[in-house]
Amino acid sequence: MSFALVGDIGGTNARFSLCDIESGEISATRVYSGLDYDTLEACARQYLKDVDTSVEHACIAIACPIMGDWVQMTNHTWAFSTAEMKKNMGLTTLEIINDFTAVSMAIPALKEEDKVKLGGGEPQKDRPIAIYGAGTGLGVAHLINYNGVWIPLPGEGGHVDFAPHNDEEDQLLLQLRKVFGHVSCERILSGPGLLNIYNAMARCANREPQNYEPKDITEHAINKTDDDCVKAFTLFCTLMGRFGGNLALNIGAFGGVYIAGGIAPRFVDYFKDSKFRAAFEDKGRFNKYLSEIPVYIVTHNSVGLLGSGVYLRQKLGKKI
Repeated sequence: MSFALVGDIGGTNARFSLCDIESGEISATRVYSGLDYDTLEACARQYLKDVDTSVEHACIAIACPIMGDWVQMTNHTWAFSTAEMKKNMGLTTLEIINDFTAVSMAIPALKEEDKVKLGGGEPQKDRPIAIYGAGTGLGVAHLINYNGVWIPLPGEGGHVDFAPHNDEEDQLLLQLRKVFGHVSCERILSGPGLLNIYNAMARCANREPQNYEPKDITEHAINKTDDDCVKAFTLFCTLMGRFGGNLALNIGAFGGVYIAGGIAPRFVDYFKDSKFRAAFEDKGRFNKYLSEIPVYIVTHNSVGLLGSGVYLRQKLGKKI
């Protein structure tokens, strides 16, 4: 049995696993705090030491744009040369990919129990797929199939302009513009974004916001113990739907729209009961077009690691 190293590096934690190169099975997953290590290489070496394994091939997904050899994380201090890290670790293959490239590559490998459907028809074979998710930031990617090969289309779609849809959202934009100037969708659809929504909505109601963290807002919303938190999380779900509808329009995502990230998979029932799907389809003349497109919340607990393994195995010539 031959293993490769796969990693999923976010703004807070670094997750590593071993991937069976033949089967794609993920095992020996461990999570490390990014704050405990000066470099990604040091963290990866610690993992290999902890699982007492050496590898020849590796694929690591990171939450930042991948533009060349030099990689600088967006929400972390880690920065490195891919070629230097490959040499230092004695690897034959080292692929560094965007975190949502990894998530997109996991989609073909998902089982039915790894996802929950939020309306729409059935996914159409070999049609484009859109993927997004809110966590520390807002990740976006697309996936197409060409002659049996899965091709990920990474991007930074989370940083497009936020476009309000009604009076309530107009007020939200005005409040956040005072703070940020340019208001991207990530300023709203992320953990910090949920906090931004809550603070803005409280101030719009002439109330001083409480000193909450994002987890406090979701807890109060679920338990209905703070009206501003309920309104904030409800609007968050609506805006997630509207953003997903935009992605689907952009690429004609009849292969499905998939939501990953750190927030939606933990609150599947809340999303089901929210205005998410109505907002997804609310595109005027294109309502019917969008009504046919299925949306799924990805519930697989290691989707980034799974996708890193799929990406690497395809690079090594394996049939996916």
